[in-house]
Amino acid sequence: MGRPGAVTFMGNPLTLVGEAVQVGQAAPPFTAHYFDGSLQTLSLEDLKGKPTLLSVVPSLDTGVCQTQTKKFNEELAALGDQVNAVTISLDLPFAQNRFCGDAEISNMKTVSDYQNREFGTNWGMLIDELKLLARGVFVLDKDGNVVHAEVVSEVTNEPDYGKAMDALKGQLG
Repeated sequence: MGRPGAVTFMGNPLTLVGEAVQVGQAAPPFTAHYFDGSLQTLSLEDLKGKPTLLSVVPSLDTGVCQTQTKKFNEELAALGDQVNAVTISLDLPFAQNRFCGDAEISNMKTVSDYQNREFGTNWGMLIDELKLLARGVFVLDKDGNVVHAEVVSEVTNEPDYGKAMDALKGQLG
């Protein structure tokens, strides 16, 4: 199922594949990949037990996506290991690893949905026309329930960092 006009890119309407994730629902399952000396997998189950921030970006090779990742990385430094923080894109894990090293991203894990686009489809974030992920932010409680969901309507705009971080901090009790 597609959602025509769910987001725009430079003002042009685009279709998101899948159902929109809503606050209050259990987070849909996904498996993504990252490079840590070898290819590794990360699943939703790996994130349970701590509040989680999922920062979704189209590509770490673009300025807005880099800014989003760097800003969240800075904000997350104060929370340490109390939370999980993940950036997800369709970039290859090797390119993500290079970006994180160059940009000194140390407070987030960066994972790729390149292999089967399971995250993009299950979370309603895959842009059909571009085969990239839409920009957004999700916060999950320790049990994997969605407590904050933002799909940025114009893909070239940044998300609301403050609302996402407030939602994450609110889960620390």
